[in-house]
Amino acid sequence: MHNFKELIVWQKARKLVKEVYVVVKNFPEDEKYGIISQIKRASISIPANIAEGAGRNTNKDFGRFLDIATGSSFELETLIILSLDLDFLKESDYSDLIKDIEEIQKMIYSLKTRIQSLS
Repeated sequence: MHNFKELIVWQKARKLVKEVYVVVKNFPEDEKYGIISQIKRASISIPANIAEGAGRNTNKDFGRFLDIATGSSFELETLIILSLDLDFLKESDYSDLIKDIEEIQKMIYSLKTRIQSLS
């Protein structure tokens, strides 16, 4: 079992959730149950799955949850791209979010590779 709160990737993913929540406040109100809801759920899924996986008994199980977190990060990346396409996002917010998402994706991959080598 791993202490998820000590994982830098979890800390960065947690910070990303807050950034996402701040940015989507400027989206159109009629998207509240559409893309806003989807973006929030995808962003929350990343640190939540890292934490859940860290609490599992085996590294294999942890790796499975890291795969889910990775999938959520790519879902979030796609939603952020679509938000730019729809003119819901400023270019600067888009760039900041994409940079953070890509960093988290690389960190998850690195963590998964590291825990797989321990198995």
